[in-house]
Amino acid sequence: MLIPKKVKHRKWQKGRRLNRQKETRGTSLVFGSFGLQSLENDWINSRQIEACRKTIVHFTKRGGKLWIRIFPDKPITKRPPEVTMGGGKGSVDHYVFPVKSGRILFEMDGVSEEIAKEALKRAGAKLPVKTRIILKNS
Repeated sequence: MLIPKKVKHRKWQKGRRLNRQKETRGTSLVFGSFGLQSLENDWINSRQIEACRKTIVHFTKRGGKLWIRIFPDKPITKRPPEVTMGGGKGSVDHYVFPVKSGRILFEMDGVSEEIAKEALKRAGAKLPVKTRIILKNS
């Protein structure tokens, strides 16, 4: 799964939730001809990204090329169960990527349009956000 090799700060603050925000970066296809675009705001963790990657690779029978446009670098901490209040912040449990609507999550190229659409549709079912499939205007 995807985790950072080295981080500047081990524990981050939570930050504000991404209500009604639009993405300004990473909103257009750069590498491939087909893409999966987020339509909602949420956190996507490294397990969900890996599940999507495996689904796409399995359906395309390892044909074509896949680009993952997101990387989970935000640490989420968790306290152990049945621990009383106080005693500081919990240890890092997993990493997430905060997705805003409009962000391209995955890109594909080198396969037919039908295969790419079905593979990206199946990958979108593994994510906690609504997605749509976009095509390069060419």
